[in-house]
Amino acid sequence: MNKIGFGGGCHWCTEAVFQSLIGVDKVEQGWIASQPPFDAYSEAVLVHFNRAEIDLRVLLEVHLRTHASQHEHRLRSKYRSAAYVFDDAQAAEAREALTRLQGEFDAPIVTRILPFESFRESAPRFQNYYRDNPDRPFCRNYIDPKLALLRRRFGRHAKPVESVSDQPFNERGTTNDEL
Repeated sequence: MNKIGFGGGCHWCTEAVFQSLIGVDKVEQGWIASQPPFDAYSEAVLVHFNRAEIDLRVLLEVHLRTHASQHEHRLRSKYRSAAYVFDDAQAAEAREALTRLQGEFDAPIVTRILPFESFRESAPRFQNYYRDNPDRPFCRNYIDPKLALLRRRFGRHAKPVESVSDQPFNERGTTNDEL
């Protein structure tokens, strides 16, 4: 089992996105800190994945396309755009993937590849937020569009809808760049 951290938007959204992927066995929601100057905790998730089913490049691309990866908006201190790596080999692989993916985006990607330092888990009542609350307005307005995008763009990597939630998804296909 491999793991990597991702931050960039609301951890409720990020958790739901990665829980929806085949090959992702576990998603831990909370806050991650890196090394200075990125040592303040920022909302993020730890993604445990099976390389035989999904590779790091796909995970990184899903991350880039489901949050505002090209914008240094006003909420970046709370929502740092980053992939948190656990060793030098993973860092090199992530940097190479990020460089290749940059050509598919119109603007420079602001997502950083940072070393993982520490993790603080969210309170239990916030864990599996989308799975437990799919009909809440936040989920319908912010998470459903990201999951619709994931299914359209990464369909072969997406788990069947019923394994993510028993509720049908909204197919608006837009994402909120602030979250």
